[in-house]
Amino acid sequence: MIRVAFASDDQAHVNLHFGGGERFVVYDIQPGSAELHGIGEFVPARMKGVNAERRPGEEALPEPEEDPAHPPEDKVAVKIAFLDGCAAVYAASIGVSATKRLMEAGIQPIIVDKGHDILDLLNEVSLALVHGGLGWVTRAVQRRNGDAPDKPKGATIHRLITSVEELD
Repeated sequence: MIRVAFASDDQAHVNLHFGGGERFVVYDIQPGSAELHGIGEFVPARMKGVNAERRPGEEALPEPEEDPAHPPEDKVAVKIAFLDGCAAVYAASIGVSATKRLMEAGIQPIIVDKGHDILDLLNEVSLALVHGGLGWVTRAVQRRNGDAPDKPKGATIHRLITSVEELD
């Protein structure tokens, strides 16, 4: 059994950014089955910074220096604490800093297209527990069985390819 989380506001689709996500749905997955473990709800996080509303392709503006008297809130720490025990978390997007922190906590960050069905992903992970094919699942099982280091080396982000055009 491995535990996997999904950033979702409807419990059916991965449709939230990790850092700004208000809800995470967590499942315990075994070969042939998945059981809801729990749901974590968080205070809405406003994406901060001058580039928070930047669209893909737009040039990023330089971020202003942080004010030491008013440090930014850490919206990621509480989510990582909630995800303790999870092998992976699926989200529609995950920032670089959050990716690094997830990896350090031994949680594999996985980016999928916004709206991806959670049921499909549960089936994919369940099949991988039996037949392999997802490296992060194999590593999670090895860690659980004591056959691998507790934390993965390097920050690898998995992104599900959904069309041939994305391969170019």
